[in-house]
Formats: sequence, structure tokens, C-alpha cells
Amino acid sequence: MARYLITRLGQALIIVVLVTMITFVILHLLPGGAARATLGKDATLAQLAAFDHEMGYDRPWIQQYVMFIGRLLRGDLGYSFQLNQSVAEAIGQRLPKTMVLSLFSTMLAVVVAIPLGVVQAMRRNRWPDYTITTLSLLAYATPIFFMGLMMIILFSQVWPILPPEASQGFTLGEVLADPAGLVLPTVTLAIVTVAVYSRYVRSSMVDNLNENYVRTARSKGLSETRVVARHTLRNGLFPVITLLGMYLPALFSGALVVEALFNYPGMGQLFWQAALKRDFPILFGVTLIIAIATVLGALLADLLYAAVDPRVRLRTAARS
Repeated sequence: MARYLITRLGQALIIVVLVTMITFVILHLLPGGAARATLGKDATLAQLAAFDHEMGYDRPWIQQYVMFIGRLLRGDLGYSFQLNQSVAEAIGQRLPKTMVLSLFSTMLAVVVAIPLGVVQAMRRNRWPDYTITTLSLLAYATPIFFMGLMMIILFSQVWPILPPEASQGFTLGEVLADPAGLVLPTVTLAIVTVAVYSRYVRSSMVDNLNENYVRTARSKGLSETRVVARHTLRNGLFPVITLLGMYLPALFSGALVVEALFNYPGMGQLFWQAALKRDFPILFGVTLIIAIATVLGALLADLLYAAVDPRVRLRTAARS
């Protein structure tokens, strides 16, 4: 297990470095440049040149990248002239809010998706399976911004029981103090995730229901409910454990749309506003945080899968 962990950590480090390089090059290839975005359209060429020289943007890209990595290793993510604050401070204010939104939506998705997947597996090729499959495909195919708009229309206009806008609290405590404002963003973000997770649970459960250990449990006279609850469900959740870590990029892309739609003051809204203003330090900082979170999520998923699946443990021990 130690060798496996070291190998995965090395792979994760390489991926993060590659992400920083690719993101750095792409952002510097965008037209307009950071100087024009910061100083405005009325800035003269001399002012733009002075800004680029002061920030080091007139140096070769490789040298700029090395300087950036050096600052990054010291914990300096840069400074946003658009927000007039450091990137670390801007992200620190908004990251907890996005984490709370993602956590609530993931918890809701898992709580709903697992029973739906189990029902589909136990009633496969019958009307409950067909009905849930149709609704899941419909939810998966619906753009998330359209889903959010429908939520606002239904529950803020037709039935005005929930606010159309998320809480605008500056701190996480202020956001949590207004739970009604979290309902629509959380449900909107969770709907697509439910559709994905339920399909994975169904497929895994169907495969496990055909295994020999299930037939043995049934031959001992155990009820179908007990066979599913005590034997099949635990093994059927292995793919979901892996999916939880690998689904982080999709979760953030959905959070970007949801936060912009509901005016939720999180990382997604910060990234969207930075993209509109060409705030390169913010764009790079948010991208780096998401890349690290994605790599760590995948690493955690692999470790959990290796910890709970005896077949992985045996393969790992054989390699060692």
C-alpha cells in the first residue's frame, strides 16, 4: 500500500505541474492582455509597456513561468488589481462557500441516487426501472442553466416559496444563516448528479445481483431485502466511491453556472467575473485550486477503493 500511495502521489504531482503549464500558456495566449484589462481602454502604449515591465509580462514565457512557480512555492498566488486584493484572500473568502454548496449538493445526490439505483436494479426491465431511467436521461440532457431557470420560475414565481437569489452574505456563517437561499442552488446542482450516480448504482447492482455469493445467500433462505442490504449494496457502491472523486471537475463546472445564475458569492461566480474582466491572476489561482482538488479527489477515491475492495488489496500486495 505504501508503494501504491507513493506512485499515486508522484503521478498527482506531475498532473498538477502539467495543469499549471497548460493554463499559464493558454491565459497568456488570450488577446488583449492583462495590462489592457487592468488599465482600461484609455491607457496609452507607454502605460501598457510600463505595466508589463513592472509585472514581468514583457519577459519570455518560460522565464515568467519559472518566476510564477517560485512565487507559488512561497504561497504567493499573485495580486488582483481588479479586486484590489491578493488572489489568496479572494479565494479564501469564496472557497468555503463553494465547498458548502458542493457538499450539500453531493450529499443530496447520493442520498437520492442510491435508493433510485437500488430500485432500478431490483425492478429492472419493469415500469419503475423504465420510469426512473427516462427521468434520469431527461435530467442529464437538460442544460443546467435551463434547469435553474425552471426552478426559479416554479418555486419563486408560480409558487413563491423560495427566494430566486442565493444569500449574499460576506462570510460563510452569514450564508448558512439563510438556508432558504441555498435550497434552489443545491437542488439545481444535485439534479444532474443524481442522474449520473443512479445509473452507476443500477449498473453495479445488476452486475452484483448475478454473482455467485448472491445466489448462495438466496439459497440460505435470506429475504431479497436482506440480500440487497447486507451483501449486494456494499459491493455495488464501489464504482460510486470512485465516481465521487472523479466527478469534481463536472461539479465545479456546474457550480460556475449555478453560482452565476443564482448570484451565489462563491468560486464559480469569482471565476466568471474574472473571465469577463480578464483578471489573469484570479483565473490562474482558481484553476490551480480546482486542479489540485480534482487530483486529490481522484487520489482519495483510489485509496478508498483500494481499502474496501479486497481484490485491489491483493493486487497491491502482490506488486509489493
